Amino acid sequence: MYEAIVPEDDFTSDISMDFSSPIEIANLLQVQGVPFSQGYLASSLKATYQASSFDKALAMGILGADLGYLNIYEKTGNSIEVLSSIRKLAEGLNVGQYFDFETIKRLSLSKSNLDSLLFLSIDSYNQIDKYLTENNRGQLSALIIIGAWIEAQYLATQVIRHHPDHLLRDRIGEQKHFLSELIRMTEPYCSLDRQFTGLCSQLKEISSKYDGVEISYTQGEPVSSEKDGGLVVTQTETSKVEMTDEQLDAIIDVTEKIRNLLIIK
Repeated sequence: MYEAIVPEDDFTSDISMDFSSPIEIANLLQVQGVPFSQGYLASSLKATYQASSFDKALAMGILGADLGYLNIYEKTGNSIEVLSSIRKLAEGLNVGQYFDFETIKRLSLSKSNLDSLLFLSIDSYNQIDKYLTENNRGQLSALIIIGAWIEAQYLATQVIRHHPDHLLRDRIGEQKHFLSELIRMTEPYCSLDRQFTGLCSQLKEISSKYDGVEISYTQGEPVSSEKDGGLVVTQTETSKVEMTDEQLDAIIDVTEKIRNLLIIK
């Protein structure tokens, strides 16, 4: 049982707003015509093998990313199996009430409304994140986010090995900043136990491979849109990633190594 730790800054709430990242990666792959591959999934990760709350939360994030990938490619049979595992993990963490399994299952089987399916899947995770954070269980929320990020990063880096693409390459490079925030979010929990200490070291090992990767941003024109009856102005920007093939190869290798260590039980 973890002692409650509240970070000085609310990193968890801010960073979880980007929780759709795994689905965005999967969508990019599909749009670019990358074929679906069962081999990218964490098939060896079974809900019943996850004994501790640490393992359950991390696995829930990993499988959540896999669920997004399966849903984007409309692989119904596989997604139902992953859904069942996620439900068991959520119940094991006492957050099952926030995961609308039956509705998500129905939408998966019908294949009729992908937007609703993706929204509900993301919303379920956001509700769980909110509940855990508000009830001094932020370390579990952090683990879910880390698991989802690592799996999405693994998916992207595995695909680019066989399907080189400049957009995907840029997305991998842009993860340098997100990973820095992820490490800051996790820092308060690094001394909780050996598992957290090890995970923090693994995140920093991935981060070290981003040394030398440069990202610059250029502001574009503001874009106006309507939301909830009001006018919202969003500042757009474009990014430029400078990353050598050697740096990319190092990121691919370390991501594969650490992700595979995390799914072995």
